[in-house]
Amino acid sequence: MKEILGFHLNGCPYCKNAFKAIEELKAENPAYKDIKINWVEDSDAAELFKTHPYDYYPNLWFDTDKQYEAQPGESYSQTKEYIKAVFDKAI
Repeated sequence: MKEILGFHLNGCPYCKNAFKAIEELKAENPAYKDIKINWVEDSDAAELFKTHPYDYYPNLWFDTDKQYEAQPGESYSQTKEYIKAVFDKAI
């Protein structure tokens, strides 16, 4: 299983949607239960930003390969769909 690195921003509505989607996906599919995301809050990401550049939160990575980055106006269902695609690649 691939390790996932995720960046988030406290108080971000897109991050809130992502966290909710992750919980739902893990409840819906037992294969996702063991997926672990190592979350880093943006204010703690200065060094990592050099190798993991992003514009929007949240975003998910396999090593230095960006798999998902939320976009302005993204709906909850889109967020869930994109995160599901990352999970499918991770397992």
